[in-house]
Amino acid sequence: MIKEEEIYRACTSDKERGFRMLLAAYQEPIYFFIRRMIVSHDDTEDVMQETFIRVFRSLNQFRNESSLTTWIYKIATNECIRFINRRKENTISAEEINEQALNSLKASEYIDYSNEMAVKFQKAILRQPEKQRIVFNLRYYEELEYAEISKITGTKTETLKVDYHYAKEKIKNYMTNE
Repeated sequence: MIKEEEIYRACTSDKERGFRMLLAAYQEPIYFFIRRMIVSHDDTEDVMQETFIRVFRSLNQFRNESSLTTWIYKIATNECIRFINRRKENTISAEEINEQALNSLKASEYIDYSNEMAVKFQKAILRQPEKQRIVFNLRYYEELEYAEISKITGTKTETLKVDYHYAKEKIKNYMTNE
C-alpha cells in the first residue's frame, strides 16, 4: 500500500493524481466499512461516492491533526450517519430501520449464505444501536485504536471502550442464544 505521506504530498502538489492514489489506497476498505453500516450494495455505492466527493472537495482543509486514514474514516462515518438519519426520517422506528437493513442483508448477492455463522454475526452487528455498531466496526474490522476512533466519532476513549464492550457482549449473547 502507498504510504499516507506520499498520498498527502501528491494531493497537495497534483490534486487529481493524488486523489487517484487516495482512491487506490482507500476505496476498498472504505467500501467495506460503509457496507457493514449500510448493508445494501447500491446504497453503499451512493454513500461511498458522497464520501469521496467530500474528501476531494475538502482536501485543502486537511490539517494533518490526525492521520489521513482517520480523517477519511471520519468523513465516511459522517456520511453513513447522514444516510441513516435520512432513512430515519422516512421510517417509523429504529426497529424498522434495523429490519430494513436485515432485509437488505438477506437480499444481498454479496453475502455467502453457506456460512451461517457469518450471516448470523452480521445480523448480530446490525441489531446494535448505531453508535455501538460504528465503534464495533471501526475497532473489530478496521482494527483502529480507540484514540483514532475518538477522533473519528468525537467521543471520549473511555466511552468508546464501554460501547465496544457492550456491543461485543450483545453480539456474543446473540450468537450463543439465538
